[in-house]
Amino acid sequence: MIFLVNLTLKAFSLYLIQYGTGLLVERRGMKVNYTRKINHFSLFIIPTYLDRVFAYQETFGLFILSAVLVVVSPAIYVRPLRERFSWIKTMFRSFDRPEDRPHTLLWLSTQIFAGFLVIVPMVILFAHHDLLDLILIPILINGIGDGLAEPVGVRFGRHEYGVRALFTQKKYVRTLEGSACVFITGILVIALHYPSFTPLQYLIALAFLPMLTTLAEAFSPHTWDTPFLFLVGYLALFGITRI
Repeated sequence: MIFLVNLTLKAFSLYLIQYGTGLLVERRGMKVNYTRKINHFSLFIIPTYLDRVFAYQETFGLFILSAVLVVVSPAIYVRPLRERFSWIKTMFRSFDRPEDRPHTLLWLSTQIFAGFLVIVPMVILFAHHDLLDLILIPILINGIGDGLAEPVGVRFGRHEYGVRALFTQKKYVRTLEGSACVFITGILVIALHYPSFTPLQYLIALAFLPMLTTLAEAFSPHTWDTPFLFLVGYLALFGITRI
């Protein structure tokens, strides 16, 4: 019962924020680059908060059920529903960058699916080796570092480079200033997890993990950085713990 309450409140809160940020795009002309990241941070902050307030006994089955629901959740934004319900169209506007059209929903849904294809086996692997205290490191680097990368790049970016995207030959712009957010976040997140490493592991993680995750974000396809950052981050972390 608590799980259902938790899940319902998460969905309602996140959709409400998407509706609000969609209104900012429609009525205030706010850049989607910014509203996307408001949604991005909400996706990390709100579930964390609600998991504390409405705590329930976590099991692997409930984890998989939650993952499946997240993977299928973009189906609400398909064109027939957007055209029928204006509130869904407004929510969609909150992350529909003009330069991403007509692939916005395709890239979003496939990135979520690929992200869970990475994180589910990694959770199993880290749990088997009693390393669950490290499982949040790539998630935080992605959630905070990648979350800041786009708005920082849009506002302060001066040194641009191009990346490709799936299903198109068009090139998209990223900036060194945006990618630096991933690097700095990596350093801070690892520092916060110091007690989970041996001294040698900590130094190696600090020396290599921020750079590896930054490169994963920098060279991943446009809008598809999450699964690449997760894959590189978790494999590097697991390798470091073997030292």
